[in-house]
Amino acid sequence: MRGLYAIVDLGVLATRRIDPVAFAHAILRVGPAALQVRAKDAPARETLAVMRELAPMCHRSGAILVANDRPDLAILAGCDCVHIGQTDMPIDRVRRIAPQLGVGLSTHTIAQLDAAVAARPLYVAYGPVFETATKKDPDPVVGVAGLRVAAAHAAAAHVPLVAIGGITRERARELVGLVDAVAVVAELLPPVIVAGGAPPQTAEILREVTVRARALHELFASEPAVAGAAR
Repeated sequence: MRGLYAIVDLGVLATRRIDPVAFAHAILRVGPAALQVRAKDAPARETLAVMRELAPMCHRSGAILVANDRPDLAILAGCDCVHIGQTDMPIDRVRRIAPQLGVGLSTHTIAQLDAAVAARPLYVAYGPVFETATKKDPDPVVGVAGLRVAAAHAAAAHVPLVAIGGITRERARELVGLVDAVAVVAELLPPVIVAGGAPPQTAEILREVTVRARALHELFASEPAVAGAAR
């Protein structure tokens, strides 16, 4: 796994009135490493419908399709992987009920990361690296220095490391050579136009999404992590 790990957050997109499938298509044009569907508040049926539509699109582009939290929906939708957090279903149980799925794990401390890599996941995410506004009750910021320590631990275990939390195109440059991929939500979307400005058309927004996705993906797509983590 190397490059952009794009997150399709149904809640964020709903507030911007952007169709999640069109948004995903704009990202998949650049060939990202992975596409995760996050739906904290959406009904399961709606989430499943989106993932079922995205599965063949991701498979054609070579991107891993990841379901957030829900191995049951991941199986039904034909996803490649499920992403779980520290308070979600344990990885051993996920593997018992869905042995065909890869599993990615969120971690926020070195102790959590060490426990995660011992379970041999498909990848491990670490963060938040920077302040983030797209997650409720985020864990404490680990910073670039903390991420550097995590990178050494992940590389020693030969598990790909994904940085997450507050990552912008400018901040991502600080992480080149440290991680295999960057997970991004808000930075894929152009800023909201302030009152009085003309709102951009959907096609214009999606073109900007592709530009932003490409800029982030190309930073990491051909740059191995400094400590040589496995891909």
